[in-house]
Amino acid sequence: MADQDLPTERISEAEHAVMEALWEKSPLTAAEVCDAVCERRGWSMPTVKTLLSRLVGKGAVETEPDGRRFLYRPLLERADYVGGESRRLVDRLFGGRAAPLFAHLAEAEALSDDDIAEIERLLKEMRK
Repeated sequence: MADQDLPTERISEAEHAVMEALWEKSPLTAAEVCDAVCERRGWSMPTVKTLLSRLVGKGAVETEPDGRRFLYRPLLERADYVGGESRRLVDRLFGGRAAPLFAHLAEAEALSDDDIAEIERLLKEMRK
């Protein structure tokens, strides 16, 4: 799914949990989604069905009839979603610049040595 195809309506934190289950394995029935998220989140089947319905309405998930039930499959790729959300965060909080984000994380001591090494590796790759 290309960036321009991303849903215009934002995906909530609860909807994101459902998307993670679908990204992990799909297609899934509503019951299978509930098996993946309900216990951990304290949700019931009606909650999952509501979230799936919202995601279908937003164009992030499609349904496929399977007898008397529906199978749910993500239309939105995880990488596209993460990229779009990352860009929105940087735009909204850091004026579209990534450097202030990294500075903030460094000042807040939110970056581990492994994180810093990974960032350095990525920067080296970008410079090639």
